[in-house]
Amino acid sequence: MRLILLGAPGAGKGTQANFIKEKYNIPQISTGDMLRAAIKAGTELGLAAKKVMDAGQLVSDDIIIGLVKARLQEADCANGYLFDGFPRTIAQADAMKDSGVAIDYVLEIDVPDDLIVERMSGRRSHPASGRVYHTKFNPPKVEGVDDLTGEPLVQRDDDKEETVKKRLQVYHTQTEVLLGYYNKWAQSGQPGAPKYRKISGVGPVEQVRDAAFAALSE
Repeated sequence: MRLILLGAPGAGKGTQANFIKEKYNIPQISTGDMLRAAIKAGTELGLAAKKVMDAGQLVSDDIIIGLVKARLQEADCANGYLFDGFPRTIAQADAMKDSGVAIDYVLEIDVPDDLIVERMSGRRSHPASGRVYHTKFNPPKVEGVDDLTGEPLVQRDDDKEETVKKRLQVYHTQTEVLLGYYNKWAQSGQPGAPKYRKISGVGPVEQVRDAAFAALSE
């Protein structure tokens, strides 16, 4: 199972990625993790990436694709792999395609923006324990305080409504074009084209999980 998970920030990709990884016994490929590992190991690509990052610049797609290809040679990728959060742009998708990175499925998890804003902006957390609540879906017994300690709950900056809306705007501008890109490729009938599946990310986590598994077995 070699797949790419697509969807807006807050659509539940991370949660579903965990279910998919377990079911198919595949690793989740994170470009951030790969960069850190390559830099720590002092590989040629890692040193090149460090030089760019130390200069305050973005690591080029060439370096990222090089890291991806090296990562996919590792033993744990024998059964396949899962990309979440990559590719982010058409240029990266083209680079993956040109490099011959095989993809069986592209799975889109679709959640309307207003629901994502409600999901994320309602989150409250207890910093010391990591316990997470939601003002609507999982409220604390007493508003604004942790059930066990009575200490105040906080809203992370990432979960503030204006931040969520900005992240969604960036997604719609930069990454949403990938939905059309992969859909078109899937329908092209070209050799090596992935299957494109779209499921709703609305509803209980288990319901979305079952829909994902069903889509990936078609």
